[in-house]
Amino acid sequence: MGFSFDYRKPLVISEIGCNHMGDFGIAKELIKLSKECGADYAKFQKRNARELLTEEQYNSPHPTPYNSYGNTYGAHREFLELTWEQHADLKTYAESIGIGYATSVWDMTSAHEIIGLKPDFIKVPSACNNNYEMLTLLRDGYAGDIHISSGMTTLLEIEEIVAFFEETNQAQTRLVLYNCTSGYPVPFKDICLLEINRLYDIYGNRVKEIGFSGHHLGIAADIAAYTLGARWIERHFTKDRTWKGTDHAASLEVPGLQKLVRDLHHIQQALTYKSTEILDIEAEQRNKLKYRKTPTV
Repeated sequence: MGFSFDYRKPLVISEIGCNHMGDFGIAKELIKLSKECGADYAKFQKRNARELLTEEQYNSPHPTPYNSYGNTYGAHREFLELTWEQHADLKTYAESIGIGYATSVWDMTSAHEIIGLKPDFIKVPSACNNNYEMLTLLRDGYAGDIHISSGMTTLLEIEEIVAFFEETNQAQTRLVLYNCTSGYPVPFKDICLLEINRLYDIYGNRVKEIGFSGHHLGIAADIAAYTLGARWIERHFTKDRTWKGTDHAASLEVPGLQKLVRDLHHIQQALTYKSTEILDIEAEQRNKLKYRKTPTV
């Protein structure tokens, strides 16, 4: 690959998304739990359903009725939305307890609203990374970093996204590109971790950083993603995977997020070369156990 990683501290995003089920109190609790688990950011989602959906999509039934919070898909999405004022309160609360706040935006209205909050970064989900009206707004009208997922996106489309930010010389300073497979949950055979290698081969010197957004089960793949060079690890997070909604099943609960953060930090410590040929911890064992050939007379 030609890259020498410094393996700095991995940055973990607790993707709360809409797992708050439209309840502001639960949203705050999930921020608190994310902080207690050691995550660096708690991330939400912002949509304007009327702008994002066609009339037909808005008035259609939810594809999984038992997970729906409304009589139509549009009503379901409206129920799960928090207001701009609530997002502002969540950002203030998160920062007051020492964790970053971030949000994915799905449309122009949401992008304008979240830009006004001035978070460290704004995420563009895989579903919207071809919305160039919104990408233009984020590139030219927002000062923070822009994180973009590459799920359900062709190699040509990824190239077009990066080239778009290169037009204004901002890709290397602001763009974080995520390896991602869009599915909930994603079976291990479809995680395709070696796509991180491909992103480094093509974009390692062209974008600011490479990340990994996972929708799989367990935490083993995230550790491997970090080892392959992903500097940001994003996982969906919930308090209870049995709660009503489509994302809970592909989310980590508190013990899972705690273990993910713990293991990532341990692996960061382990990813080094020996500082000397014989480490201090080995010296005593060498003196005690190393084979010594008896000289022949």
